[in-house]
Amino acid sequence: MELSTAFGLVLKRLRKQQGLTQEDFSSVSSRTYLSSLERGIKGPTIDKVEQLASVLDVHPATILAAAYLIKESGVARRDLVLRIETELKRFENVNH
Repeated sequence: MELSTAFGLVLKRLRKQQGLTQEDFSSVSSRTYLSSLERGIKGPTIDKVEQLASVLDVHPATILAAAYLIKESGVARRDLVLRIETELKRFENVNH
């Protein structure tokens, strides 16, 4: 599955889980653009991911991680989280 398609599925699921409409995102995005994101036609910028996450009240990394779990369907959530944790620890060690 394409990453933009997986991102769109996550965005739509989170929006519906929270009982939000596409119009609820009008402060950060047009309904047309949001629809194209949800259908995987377009991919968002990193700034747009942050704006969408703020409306959904989740961390932007949550949306991206969930999208990768769908894209890489054979990867278990725990394995993905452990990999990210390991890589972040390496990053922290380089910056100290």
